[in-house]
Amino acid sequence: MNAKEKQLEFIKSYLKPTLKNLEYKTSGQTWWKDKGDFYTLINLQNFSWNTKDRVNFCFNIVIVLKSEMKDVTKKPQIYDSIIYQRENSYVSDKNNMHSFRNKNGYLLENHTDMNDFYKELKSDFENFILPKLEKLNSLQDCIDNFGSIPFFGERLINAIKVKK
Repeated sequence: MNAKEKQLEFIKSYLKPTLKNLEYKTSGQTWWKDKGDFYTLINLQNFSWNTKDRVNFCFNIVIVLKSEMKDVTKKPQIYDSIIYQRENSYVSDKNNMHSFRNKNGYLLENHTDMNDFYKELKSDFENFILPKLEKLNSLQDCIDNFGSIPFFGERLINAIKVKK
């Protein structure tokens, strides 16, 4: 199995079912969950330099305020985001350095041991990313978690103030 096939298998066997169980909807490689006034959104981004034998990818994890969307009757898009972070903002420093991570995010190669890869990526999602996203249930939760982030926190607070 080449690296691209390994990535697709990981998405199919772990990522989609895990997020579906948490009530995320999906379109392509983007998943979102309705939280009332906002959405949490996870987007898997592949890089242009990828080959079938070597795949670099990351997760863009964003907060989309419904009040900031151009059309709330459509699904949220990554460009609607008010808070935009990559997965490394969620994982611990220890997990940020496992053997399947690099400066761009995650790396899969033809020789990648998938049992080890699943173990590490599942740990990132189940111990860090998803618990933090699941705790976001109100706009105040968003402010409490992201309000101190330079630029994005200020945008969030201002957008919430303007719409009140």
